Amino acid sequence: MNSPQSGRTEGKKAARRAAIALVLFALAGLFFYSATAEQSYLWLKALHVIAIISWMAGLLYMPRLFIYHFDAPKGSVQAETFAVMERRLINVIMRPAMALSWILGLYLAWSVFGFQGGWLHAKIAAVICLTGVNEYFGVTAKAFARGDYRKTPGYWRAFNEVPTVLMIVIVILVIVKPF
Repeated sequence: MNSPQSGRTEGKKAARRAAIALVLFALAGLFFYSATAEQSYLWLKALHVIAIISWMAGLLYMPRLFIYHFDAPKGSVQAETFAVMERRLINVIMRPAMALSWILGLYLAWSVFGFQGGWLHAKIAAVICLTGVNEYFGVTAKAFARGDYRKTPGYWRAFNEVPTVLMIVIVILVIVKPF
């Protein structure tokens, strides 16, 4: 018997989600093909911001999950639940949002700014750091799932500030363009 979270049922759900995603991408492609340059730019910028918000939500929530997971006894149902939550957060929300942020951001940097400007180079460096944080969370989530509880809740409370500081730097660079 298949549980709702595994086996054939989950495969059918994944196939349905993939089909919906393909249809949406095809519709988006048709829209951008027929849209004016100004309309396309505004839509791409909006999608870029939406992807960033989704990515940042995950980056800010994951350390909190690690704190809760640390407090759960190893091998307990609660620990397993946190492992599933962490895996899904990183694989279903954070990595796709990160990839979309990068794709749209690089396209906008190239098409609008021609990769010119010190502020843009600094922003890309900060986004590379944010990507490193994302992947560190992915490695840590796998370790927690194995029962290898890494670091302490205090560490994760402090580390939670890293994506916040990087986000602040990135926003200032994009809005103020200080150099």
